[in-house]
Amino acid sequence: MSKKIISIVGATGTQGGSVVDALLNSDTYTIRAVTRNPASEAAQRLAAKGVEVVQADADNISSLATAFTGSHAIYAVSDFVEPFAKGGPEHAMEVESRRGINLAKAASAISTLEHYIWSTLPNSKKISGGRIVVPHFESKNQVDEFIQSEAKLLAKTTFVVLGLYAENFVFFPLFSPIRVPGTDQYIQLHSTASNTSLLALGAARTNVGLFVSAILAQPEKTLPGQWVYAYTDKITLDEMLQAWSVAQGNTAHYVQVEKELYYALWPSWGEENSIMMDFFAWAGDKYWSGEGILTKDDLDVKGLVDVKKAYVYPSL
Repeated sequence: MSKKIISIVGATGTQGGSVVDALLNSDTYTIRAVTRNPASEAAQRLAAKGVEVVQADADNISSLATAFTGSHAIYAVSDFVEPFAKGGPEHAMEVESRRGINLAKAASAISTLEHYIWSTLPNSKKISGGRIVVPHFESKNQVDEFIQSEAKLLAKTTFVVLGLYAENFVFFPLFSPIRVPGTDQYIQLHSTASNTSLLALGAARTNVGLFVSAILAQPEKTLPGQWVYAYTDKITLDEMLQAWSVAQGNTAHYVQVEKELYYALWPSWGEENSIMMDFFAWAGDKYWSGEGILTKDDLDVKGLVDVKKAYVYPSL
């Protein structure tokens, strides 16, 4: 019996790369990596592993539909960071939501499609009753709403909400602990209280793919239109910092600073991150709206790397 095709958008990135790794030796799926630049080093490394690499542009629905042709499953992710860096939050929201909707439109035209997995984030606007709108959440939520308006695609869709990456401490300057000169101690700056609680994904480079594999393997649970919250830990910001500190064998201190200073230290990015943390501080346990969201326990996801393990994990 021939394998089914899964097309993975952003296969050279953290999320898509994790899905590739998890399914590379699958007995069910053959992998098609969808990327803007098949000639990139990352794309060529995938090709060397036997992955089919195809080109598509999220601004071009026709190219996406061609790339998705024959797919039985699609993992779709969009990018907020690149357009945010170029034009700020309003520009990024417009670009990301447009591209996410293009992905959905292209997928809906694929007759062979059985499962569409869309990577999204909590609906801060809906959950908070409009009090807090996190721009990089809202742009994905607009895509959620489009998918929900398309009955045929919705019937094939699983929405996967990703928790905060442990990798942020390494790759995202706002989270990176700062060494205090002349000491072996570190500080981490945030504009939100240290006891702010959130759901963390742990090592995203491993865990995204494990969740996606479990979603694909259990369509009776994950379809139609089901929501999955991909996380390993419910944890405070300071607990996350201390997990990093213990793994590194140093001392770290959480320092809350005034928003104005935080914004000045990281123009634009500081405000974006602060709005997100304000949402988590406000939300408490109300991380999503609606009913019936699935977790790692519901899907019996195996092999997850939690926050504590992530900071001693080779990928970090």
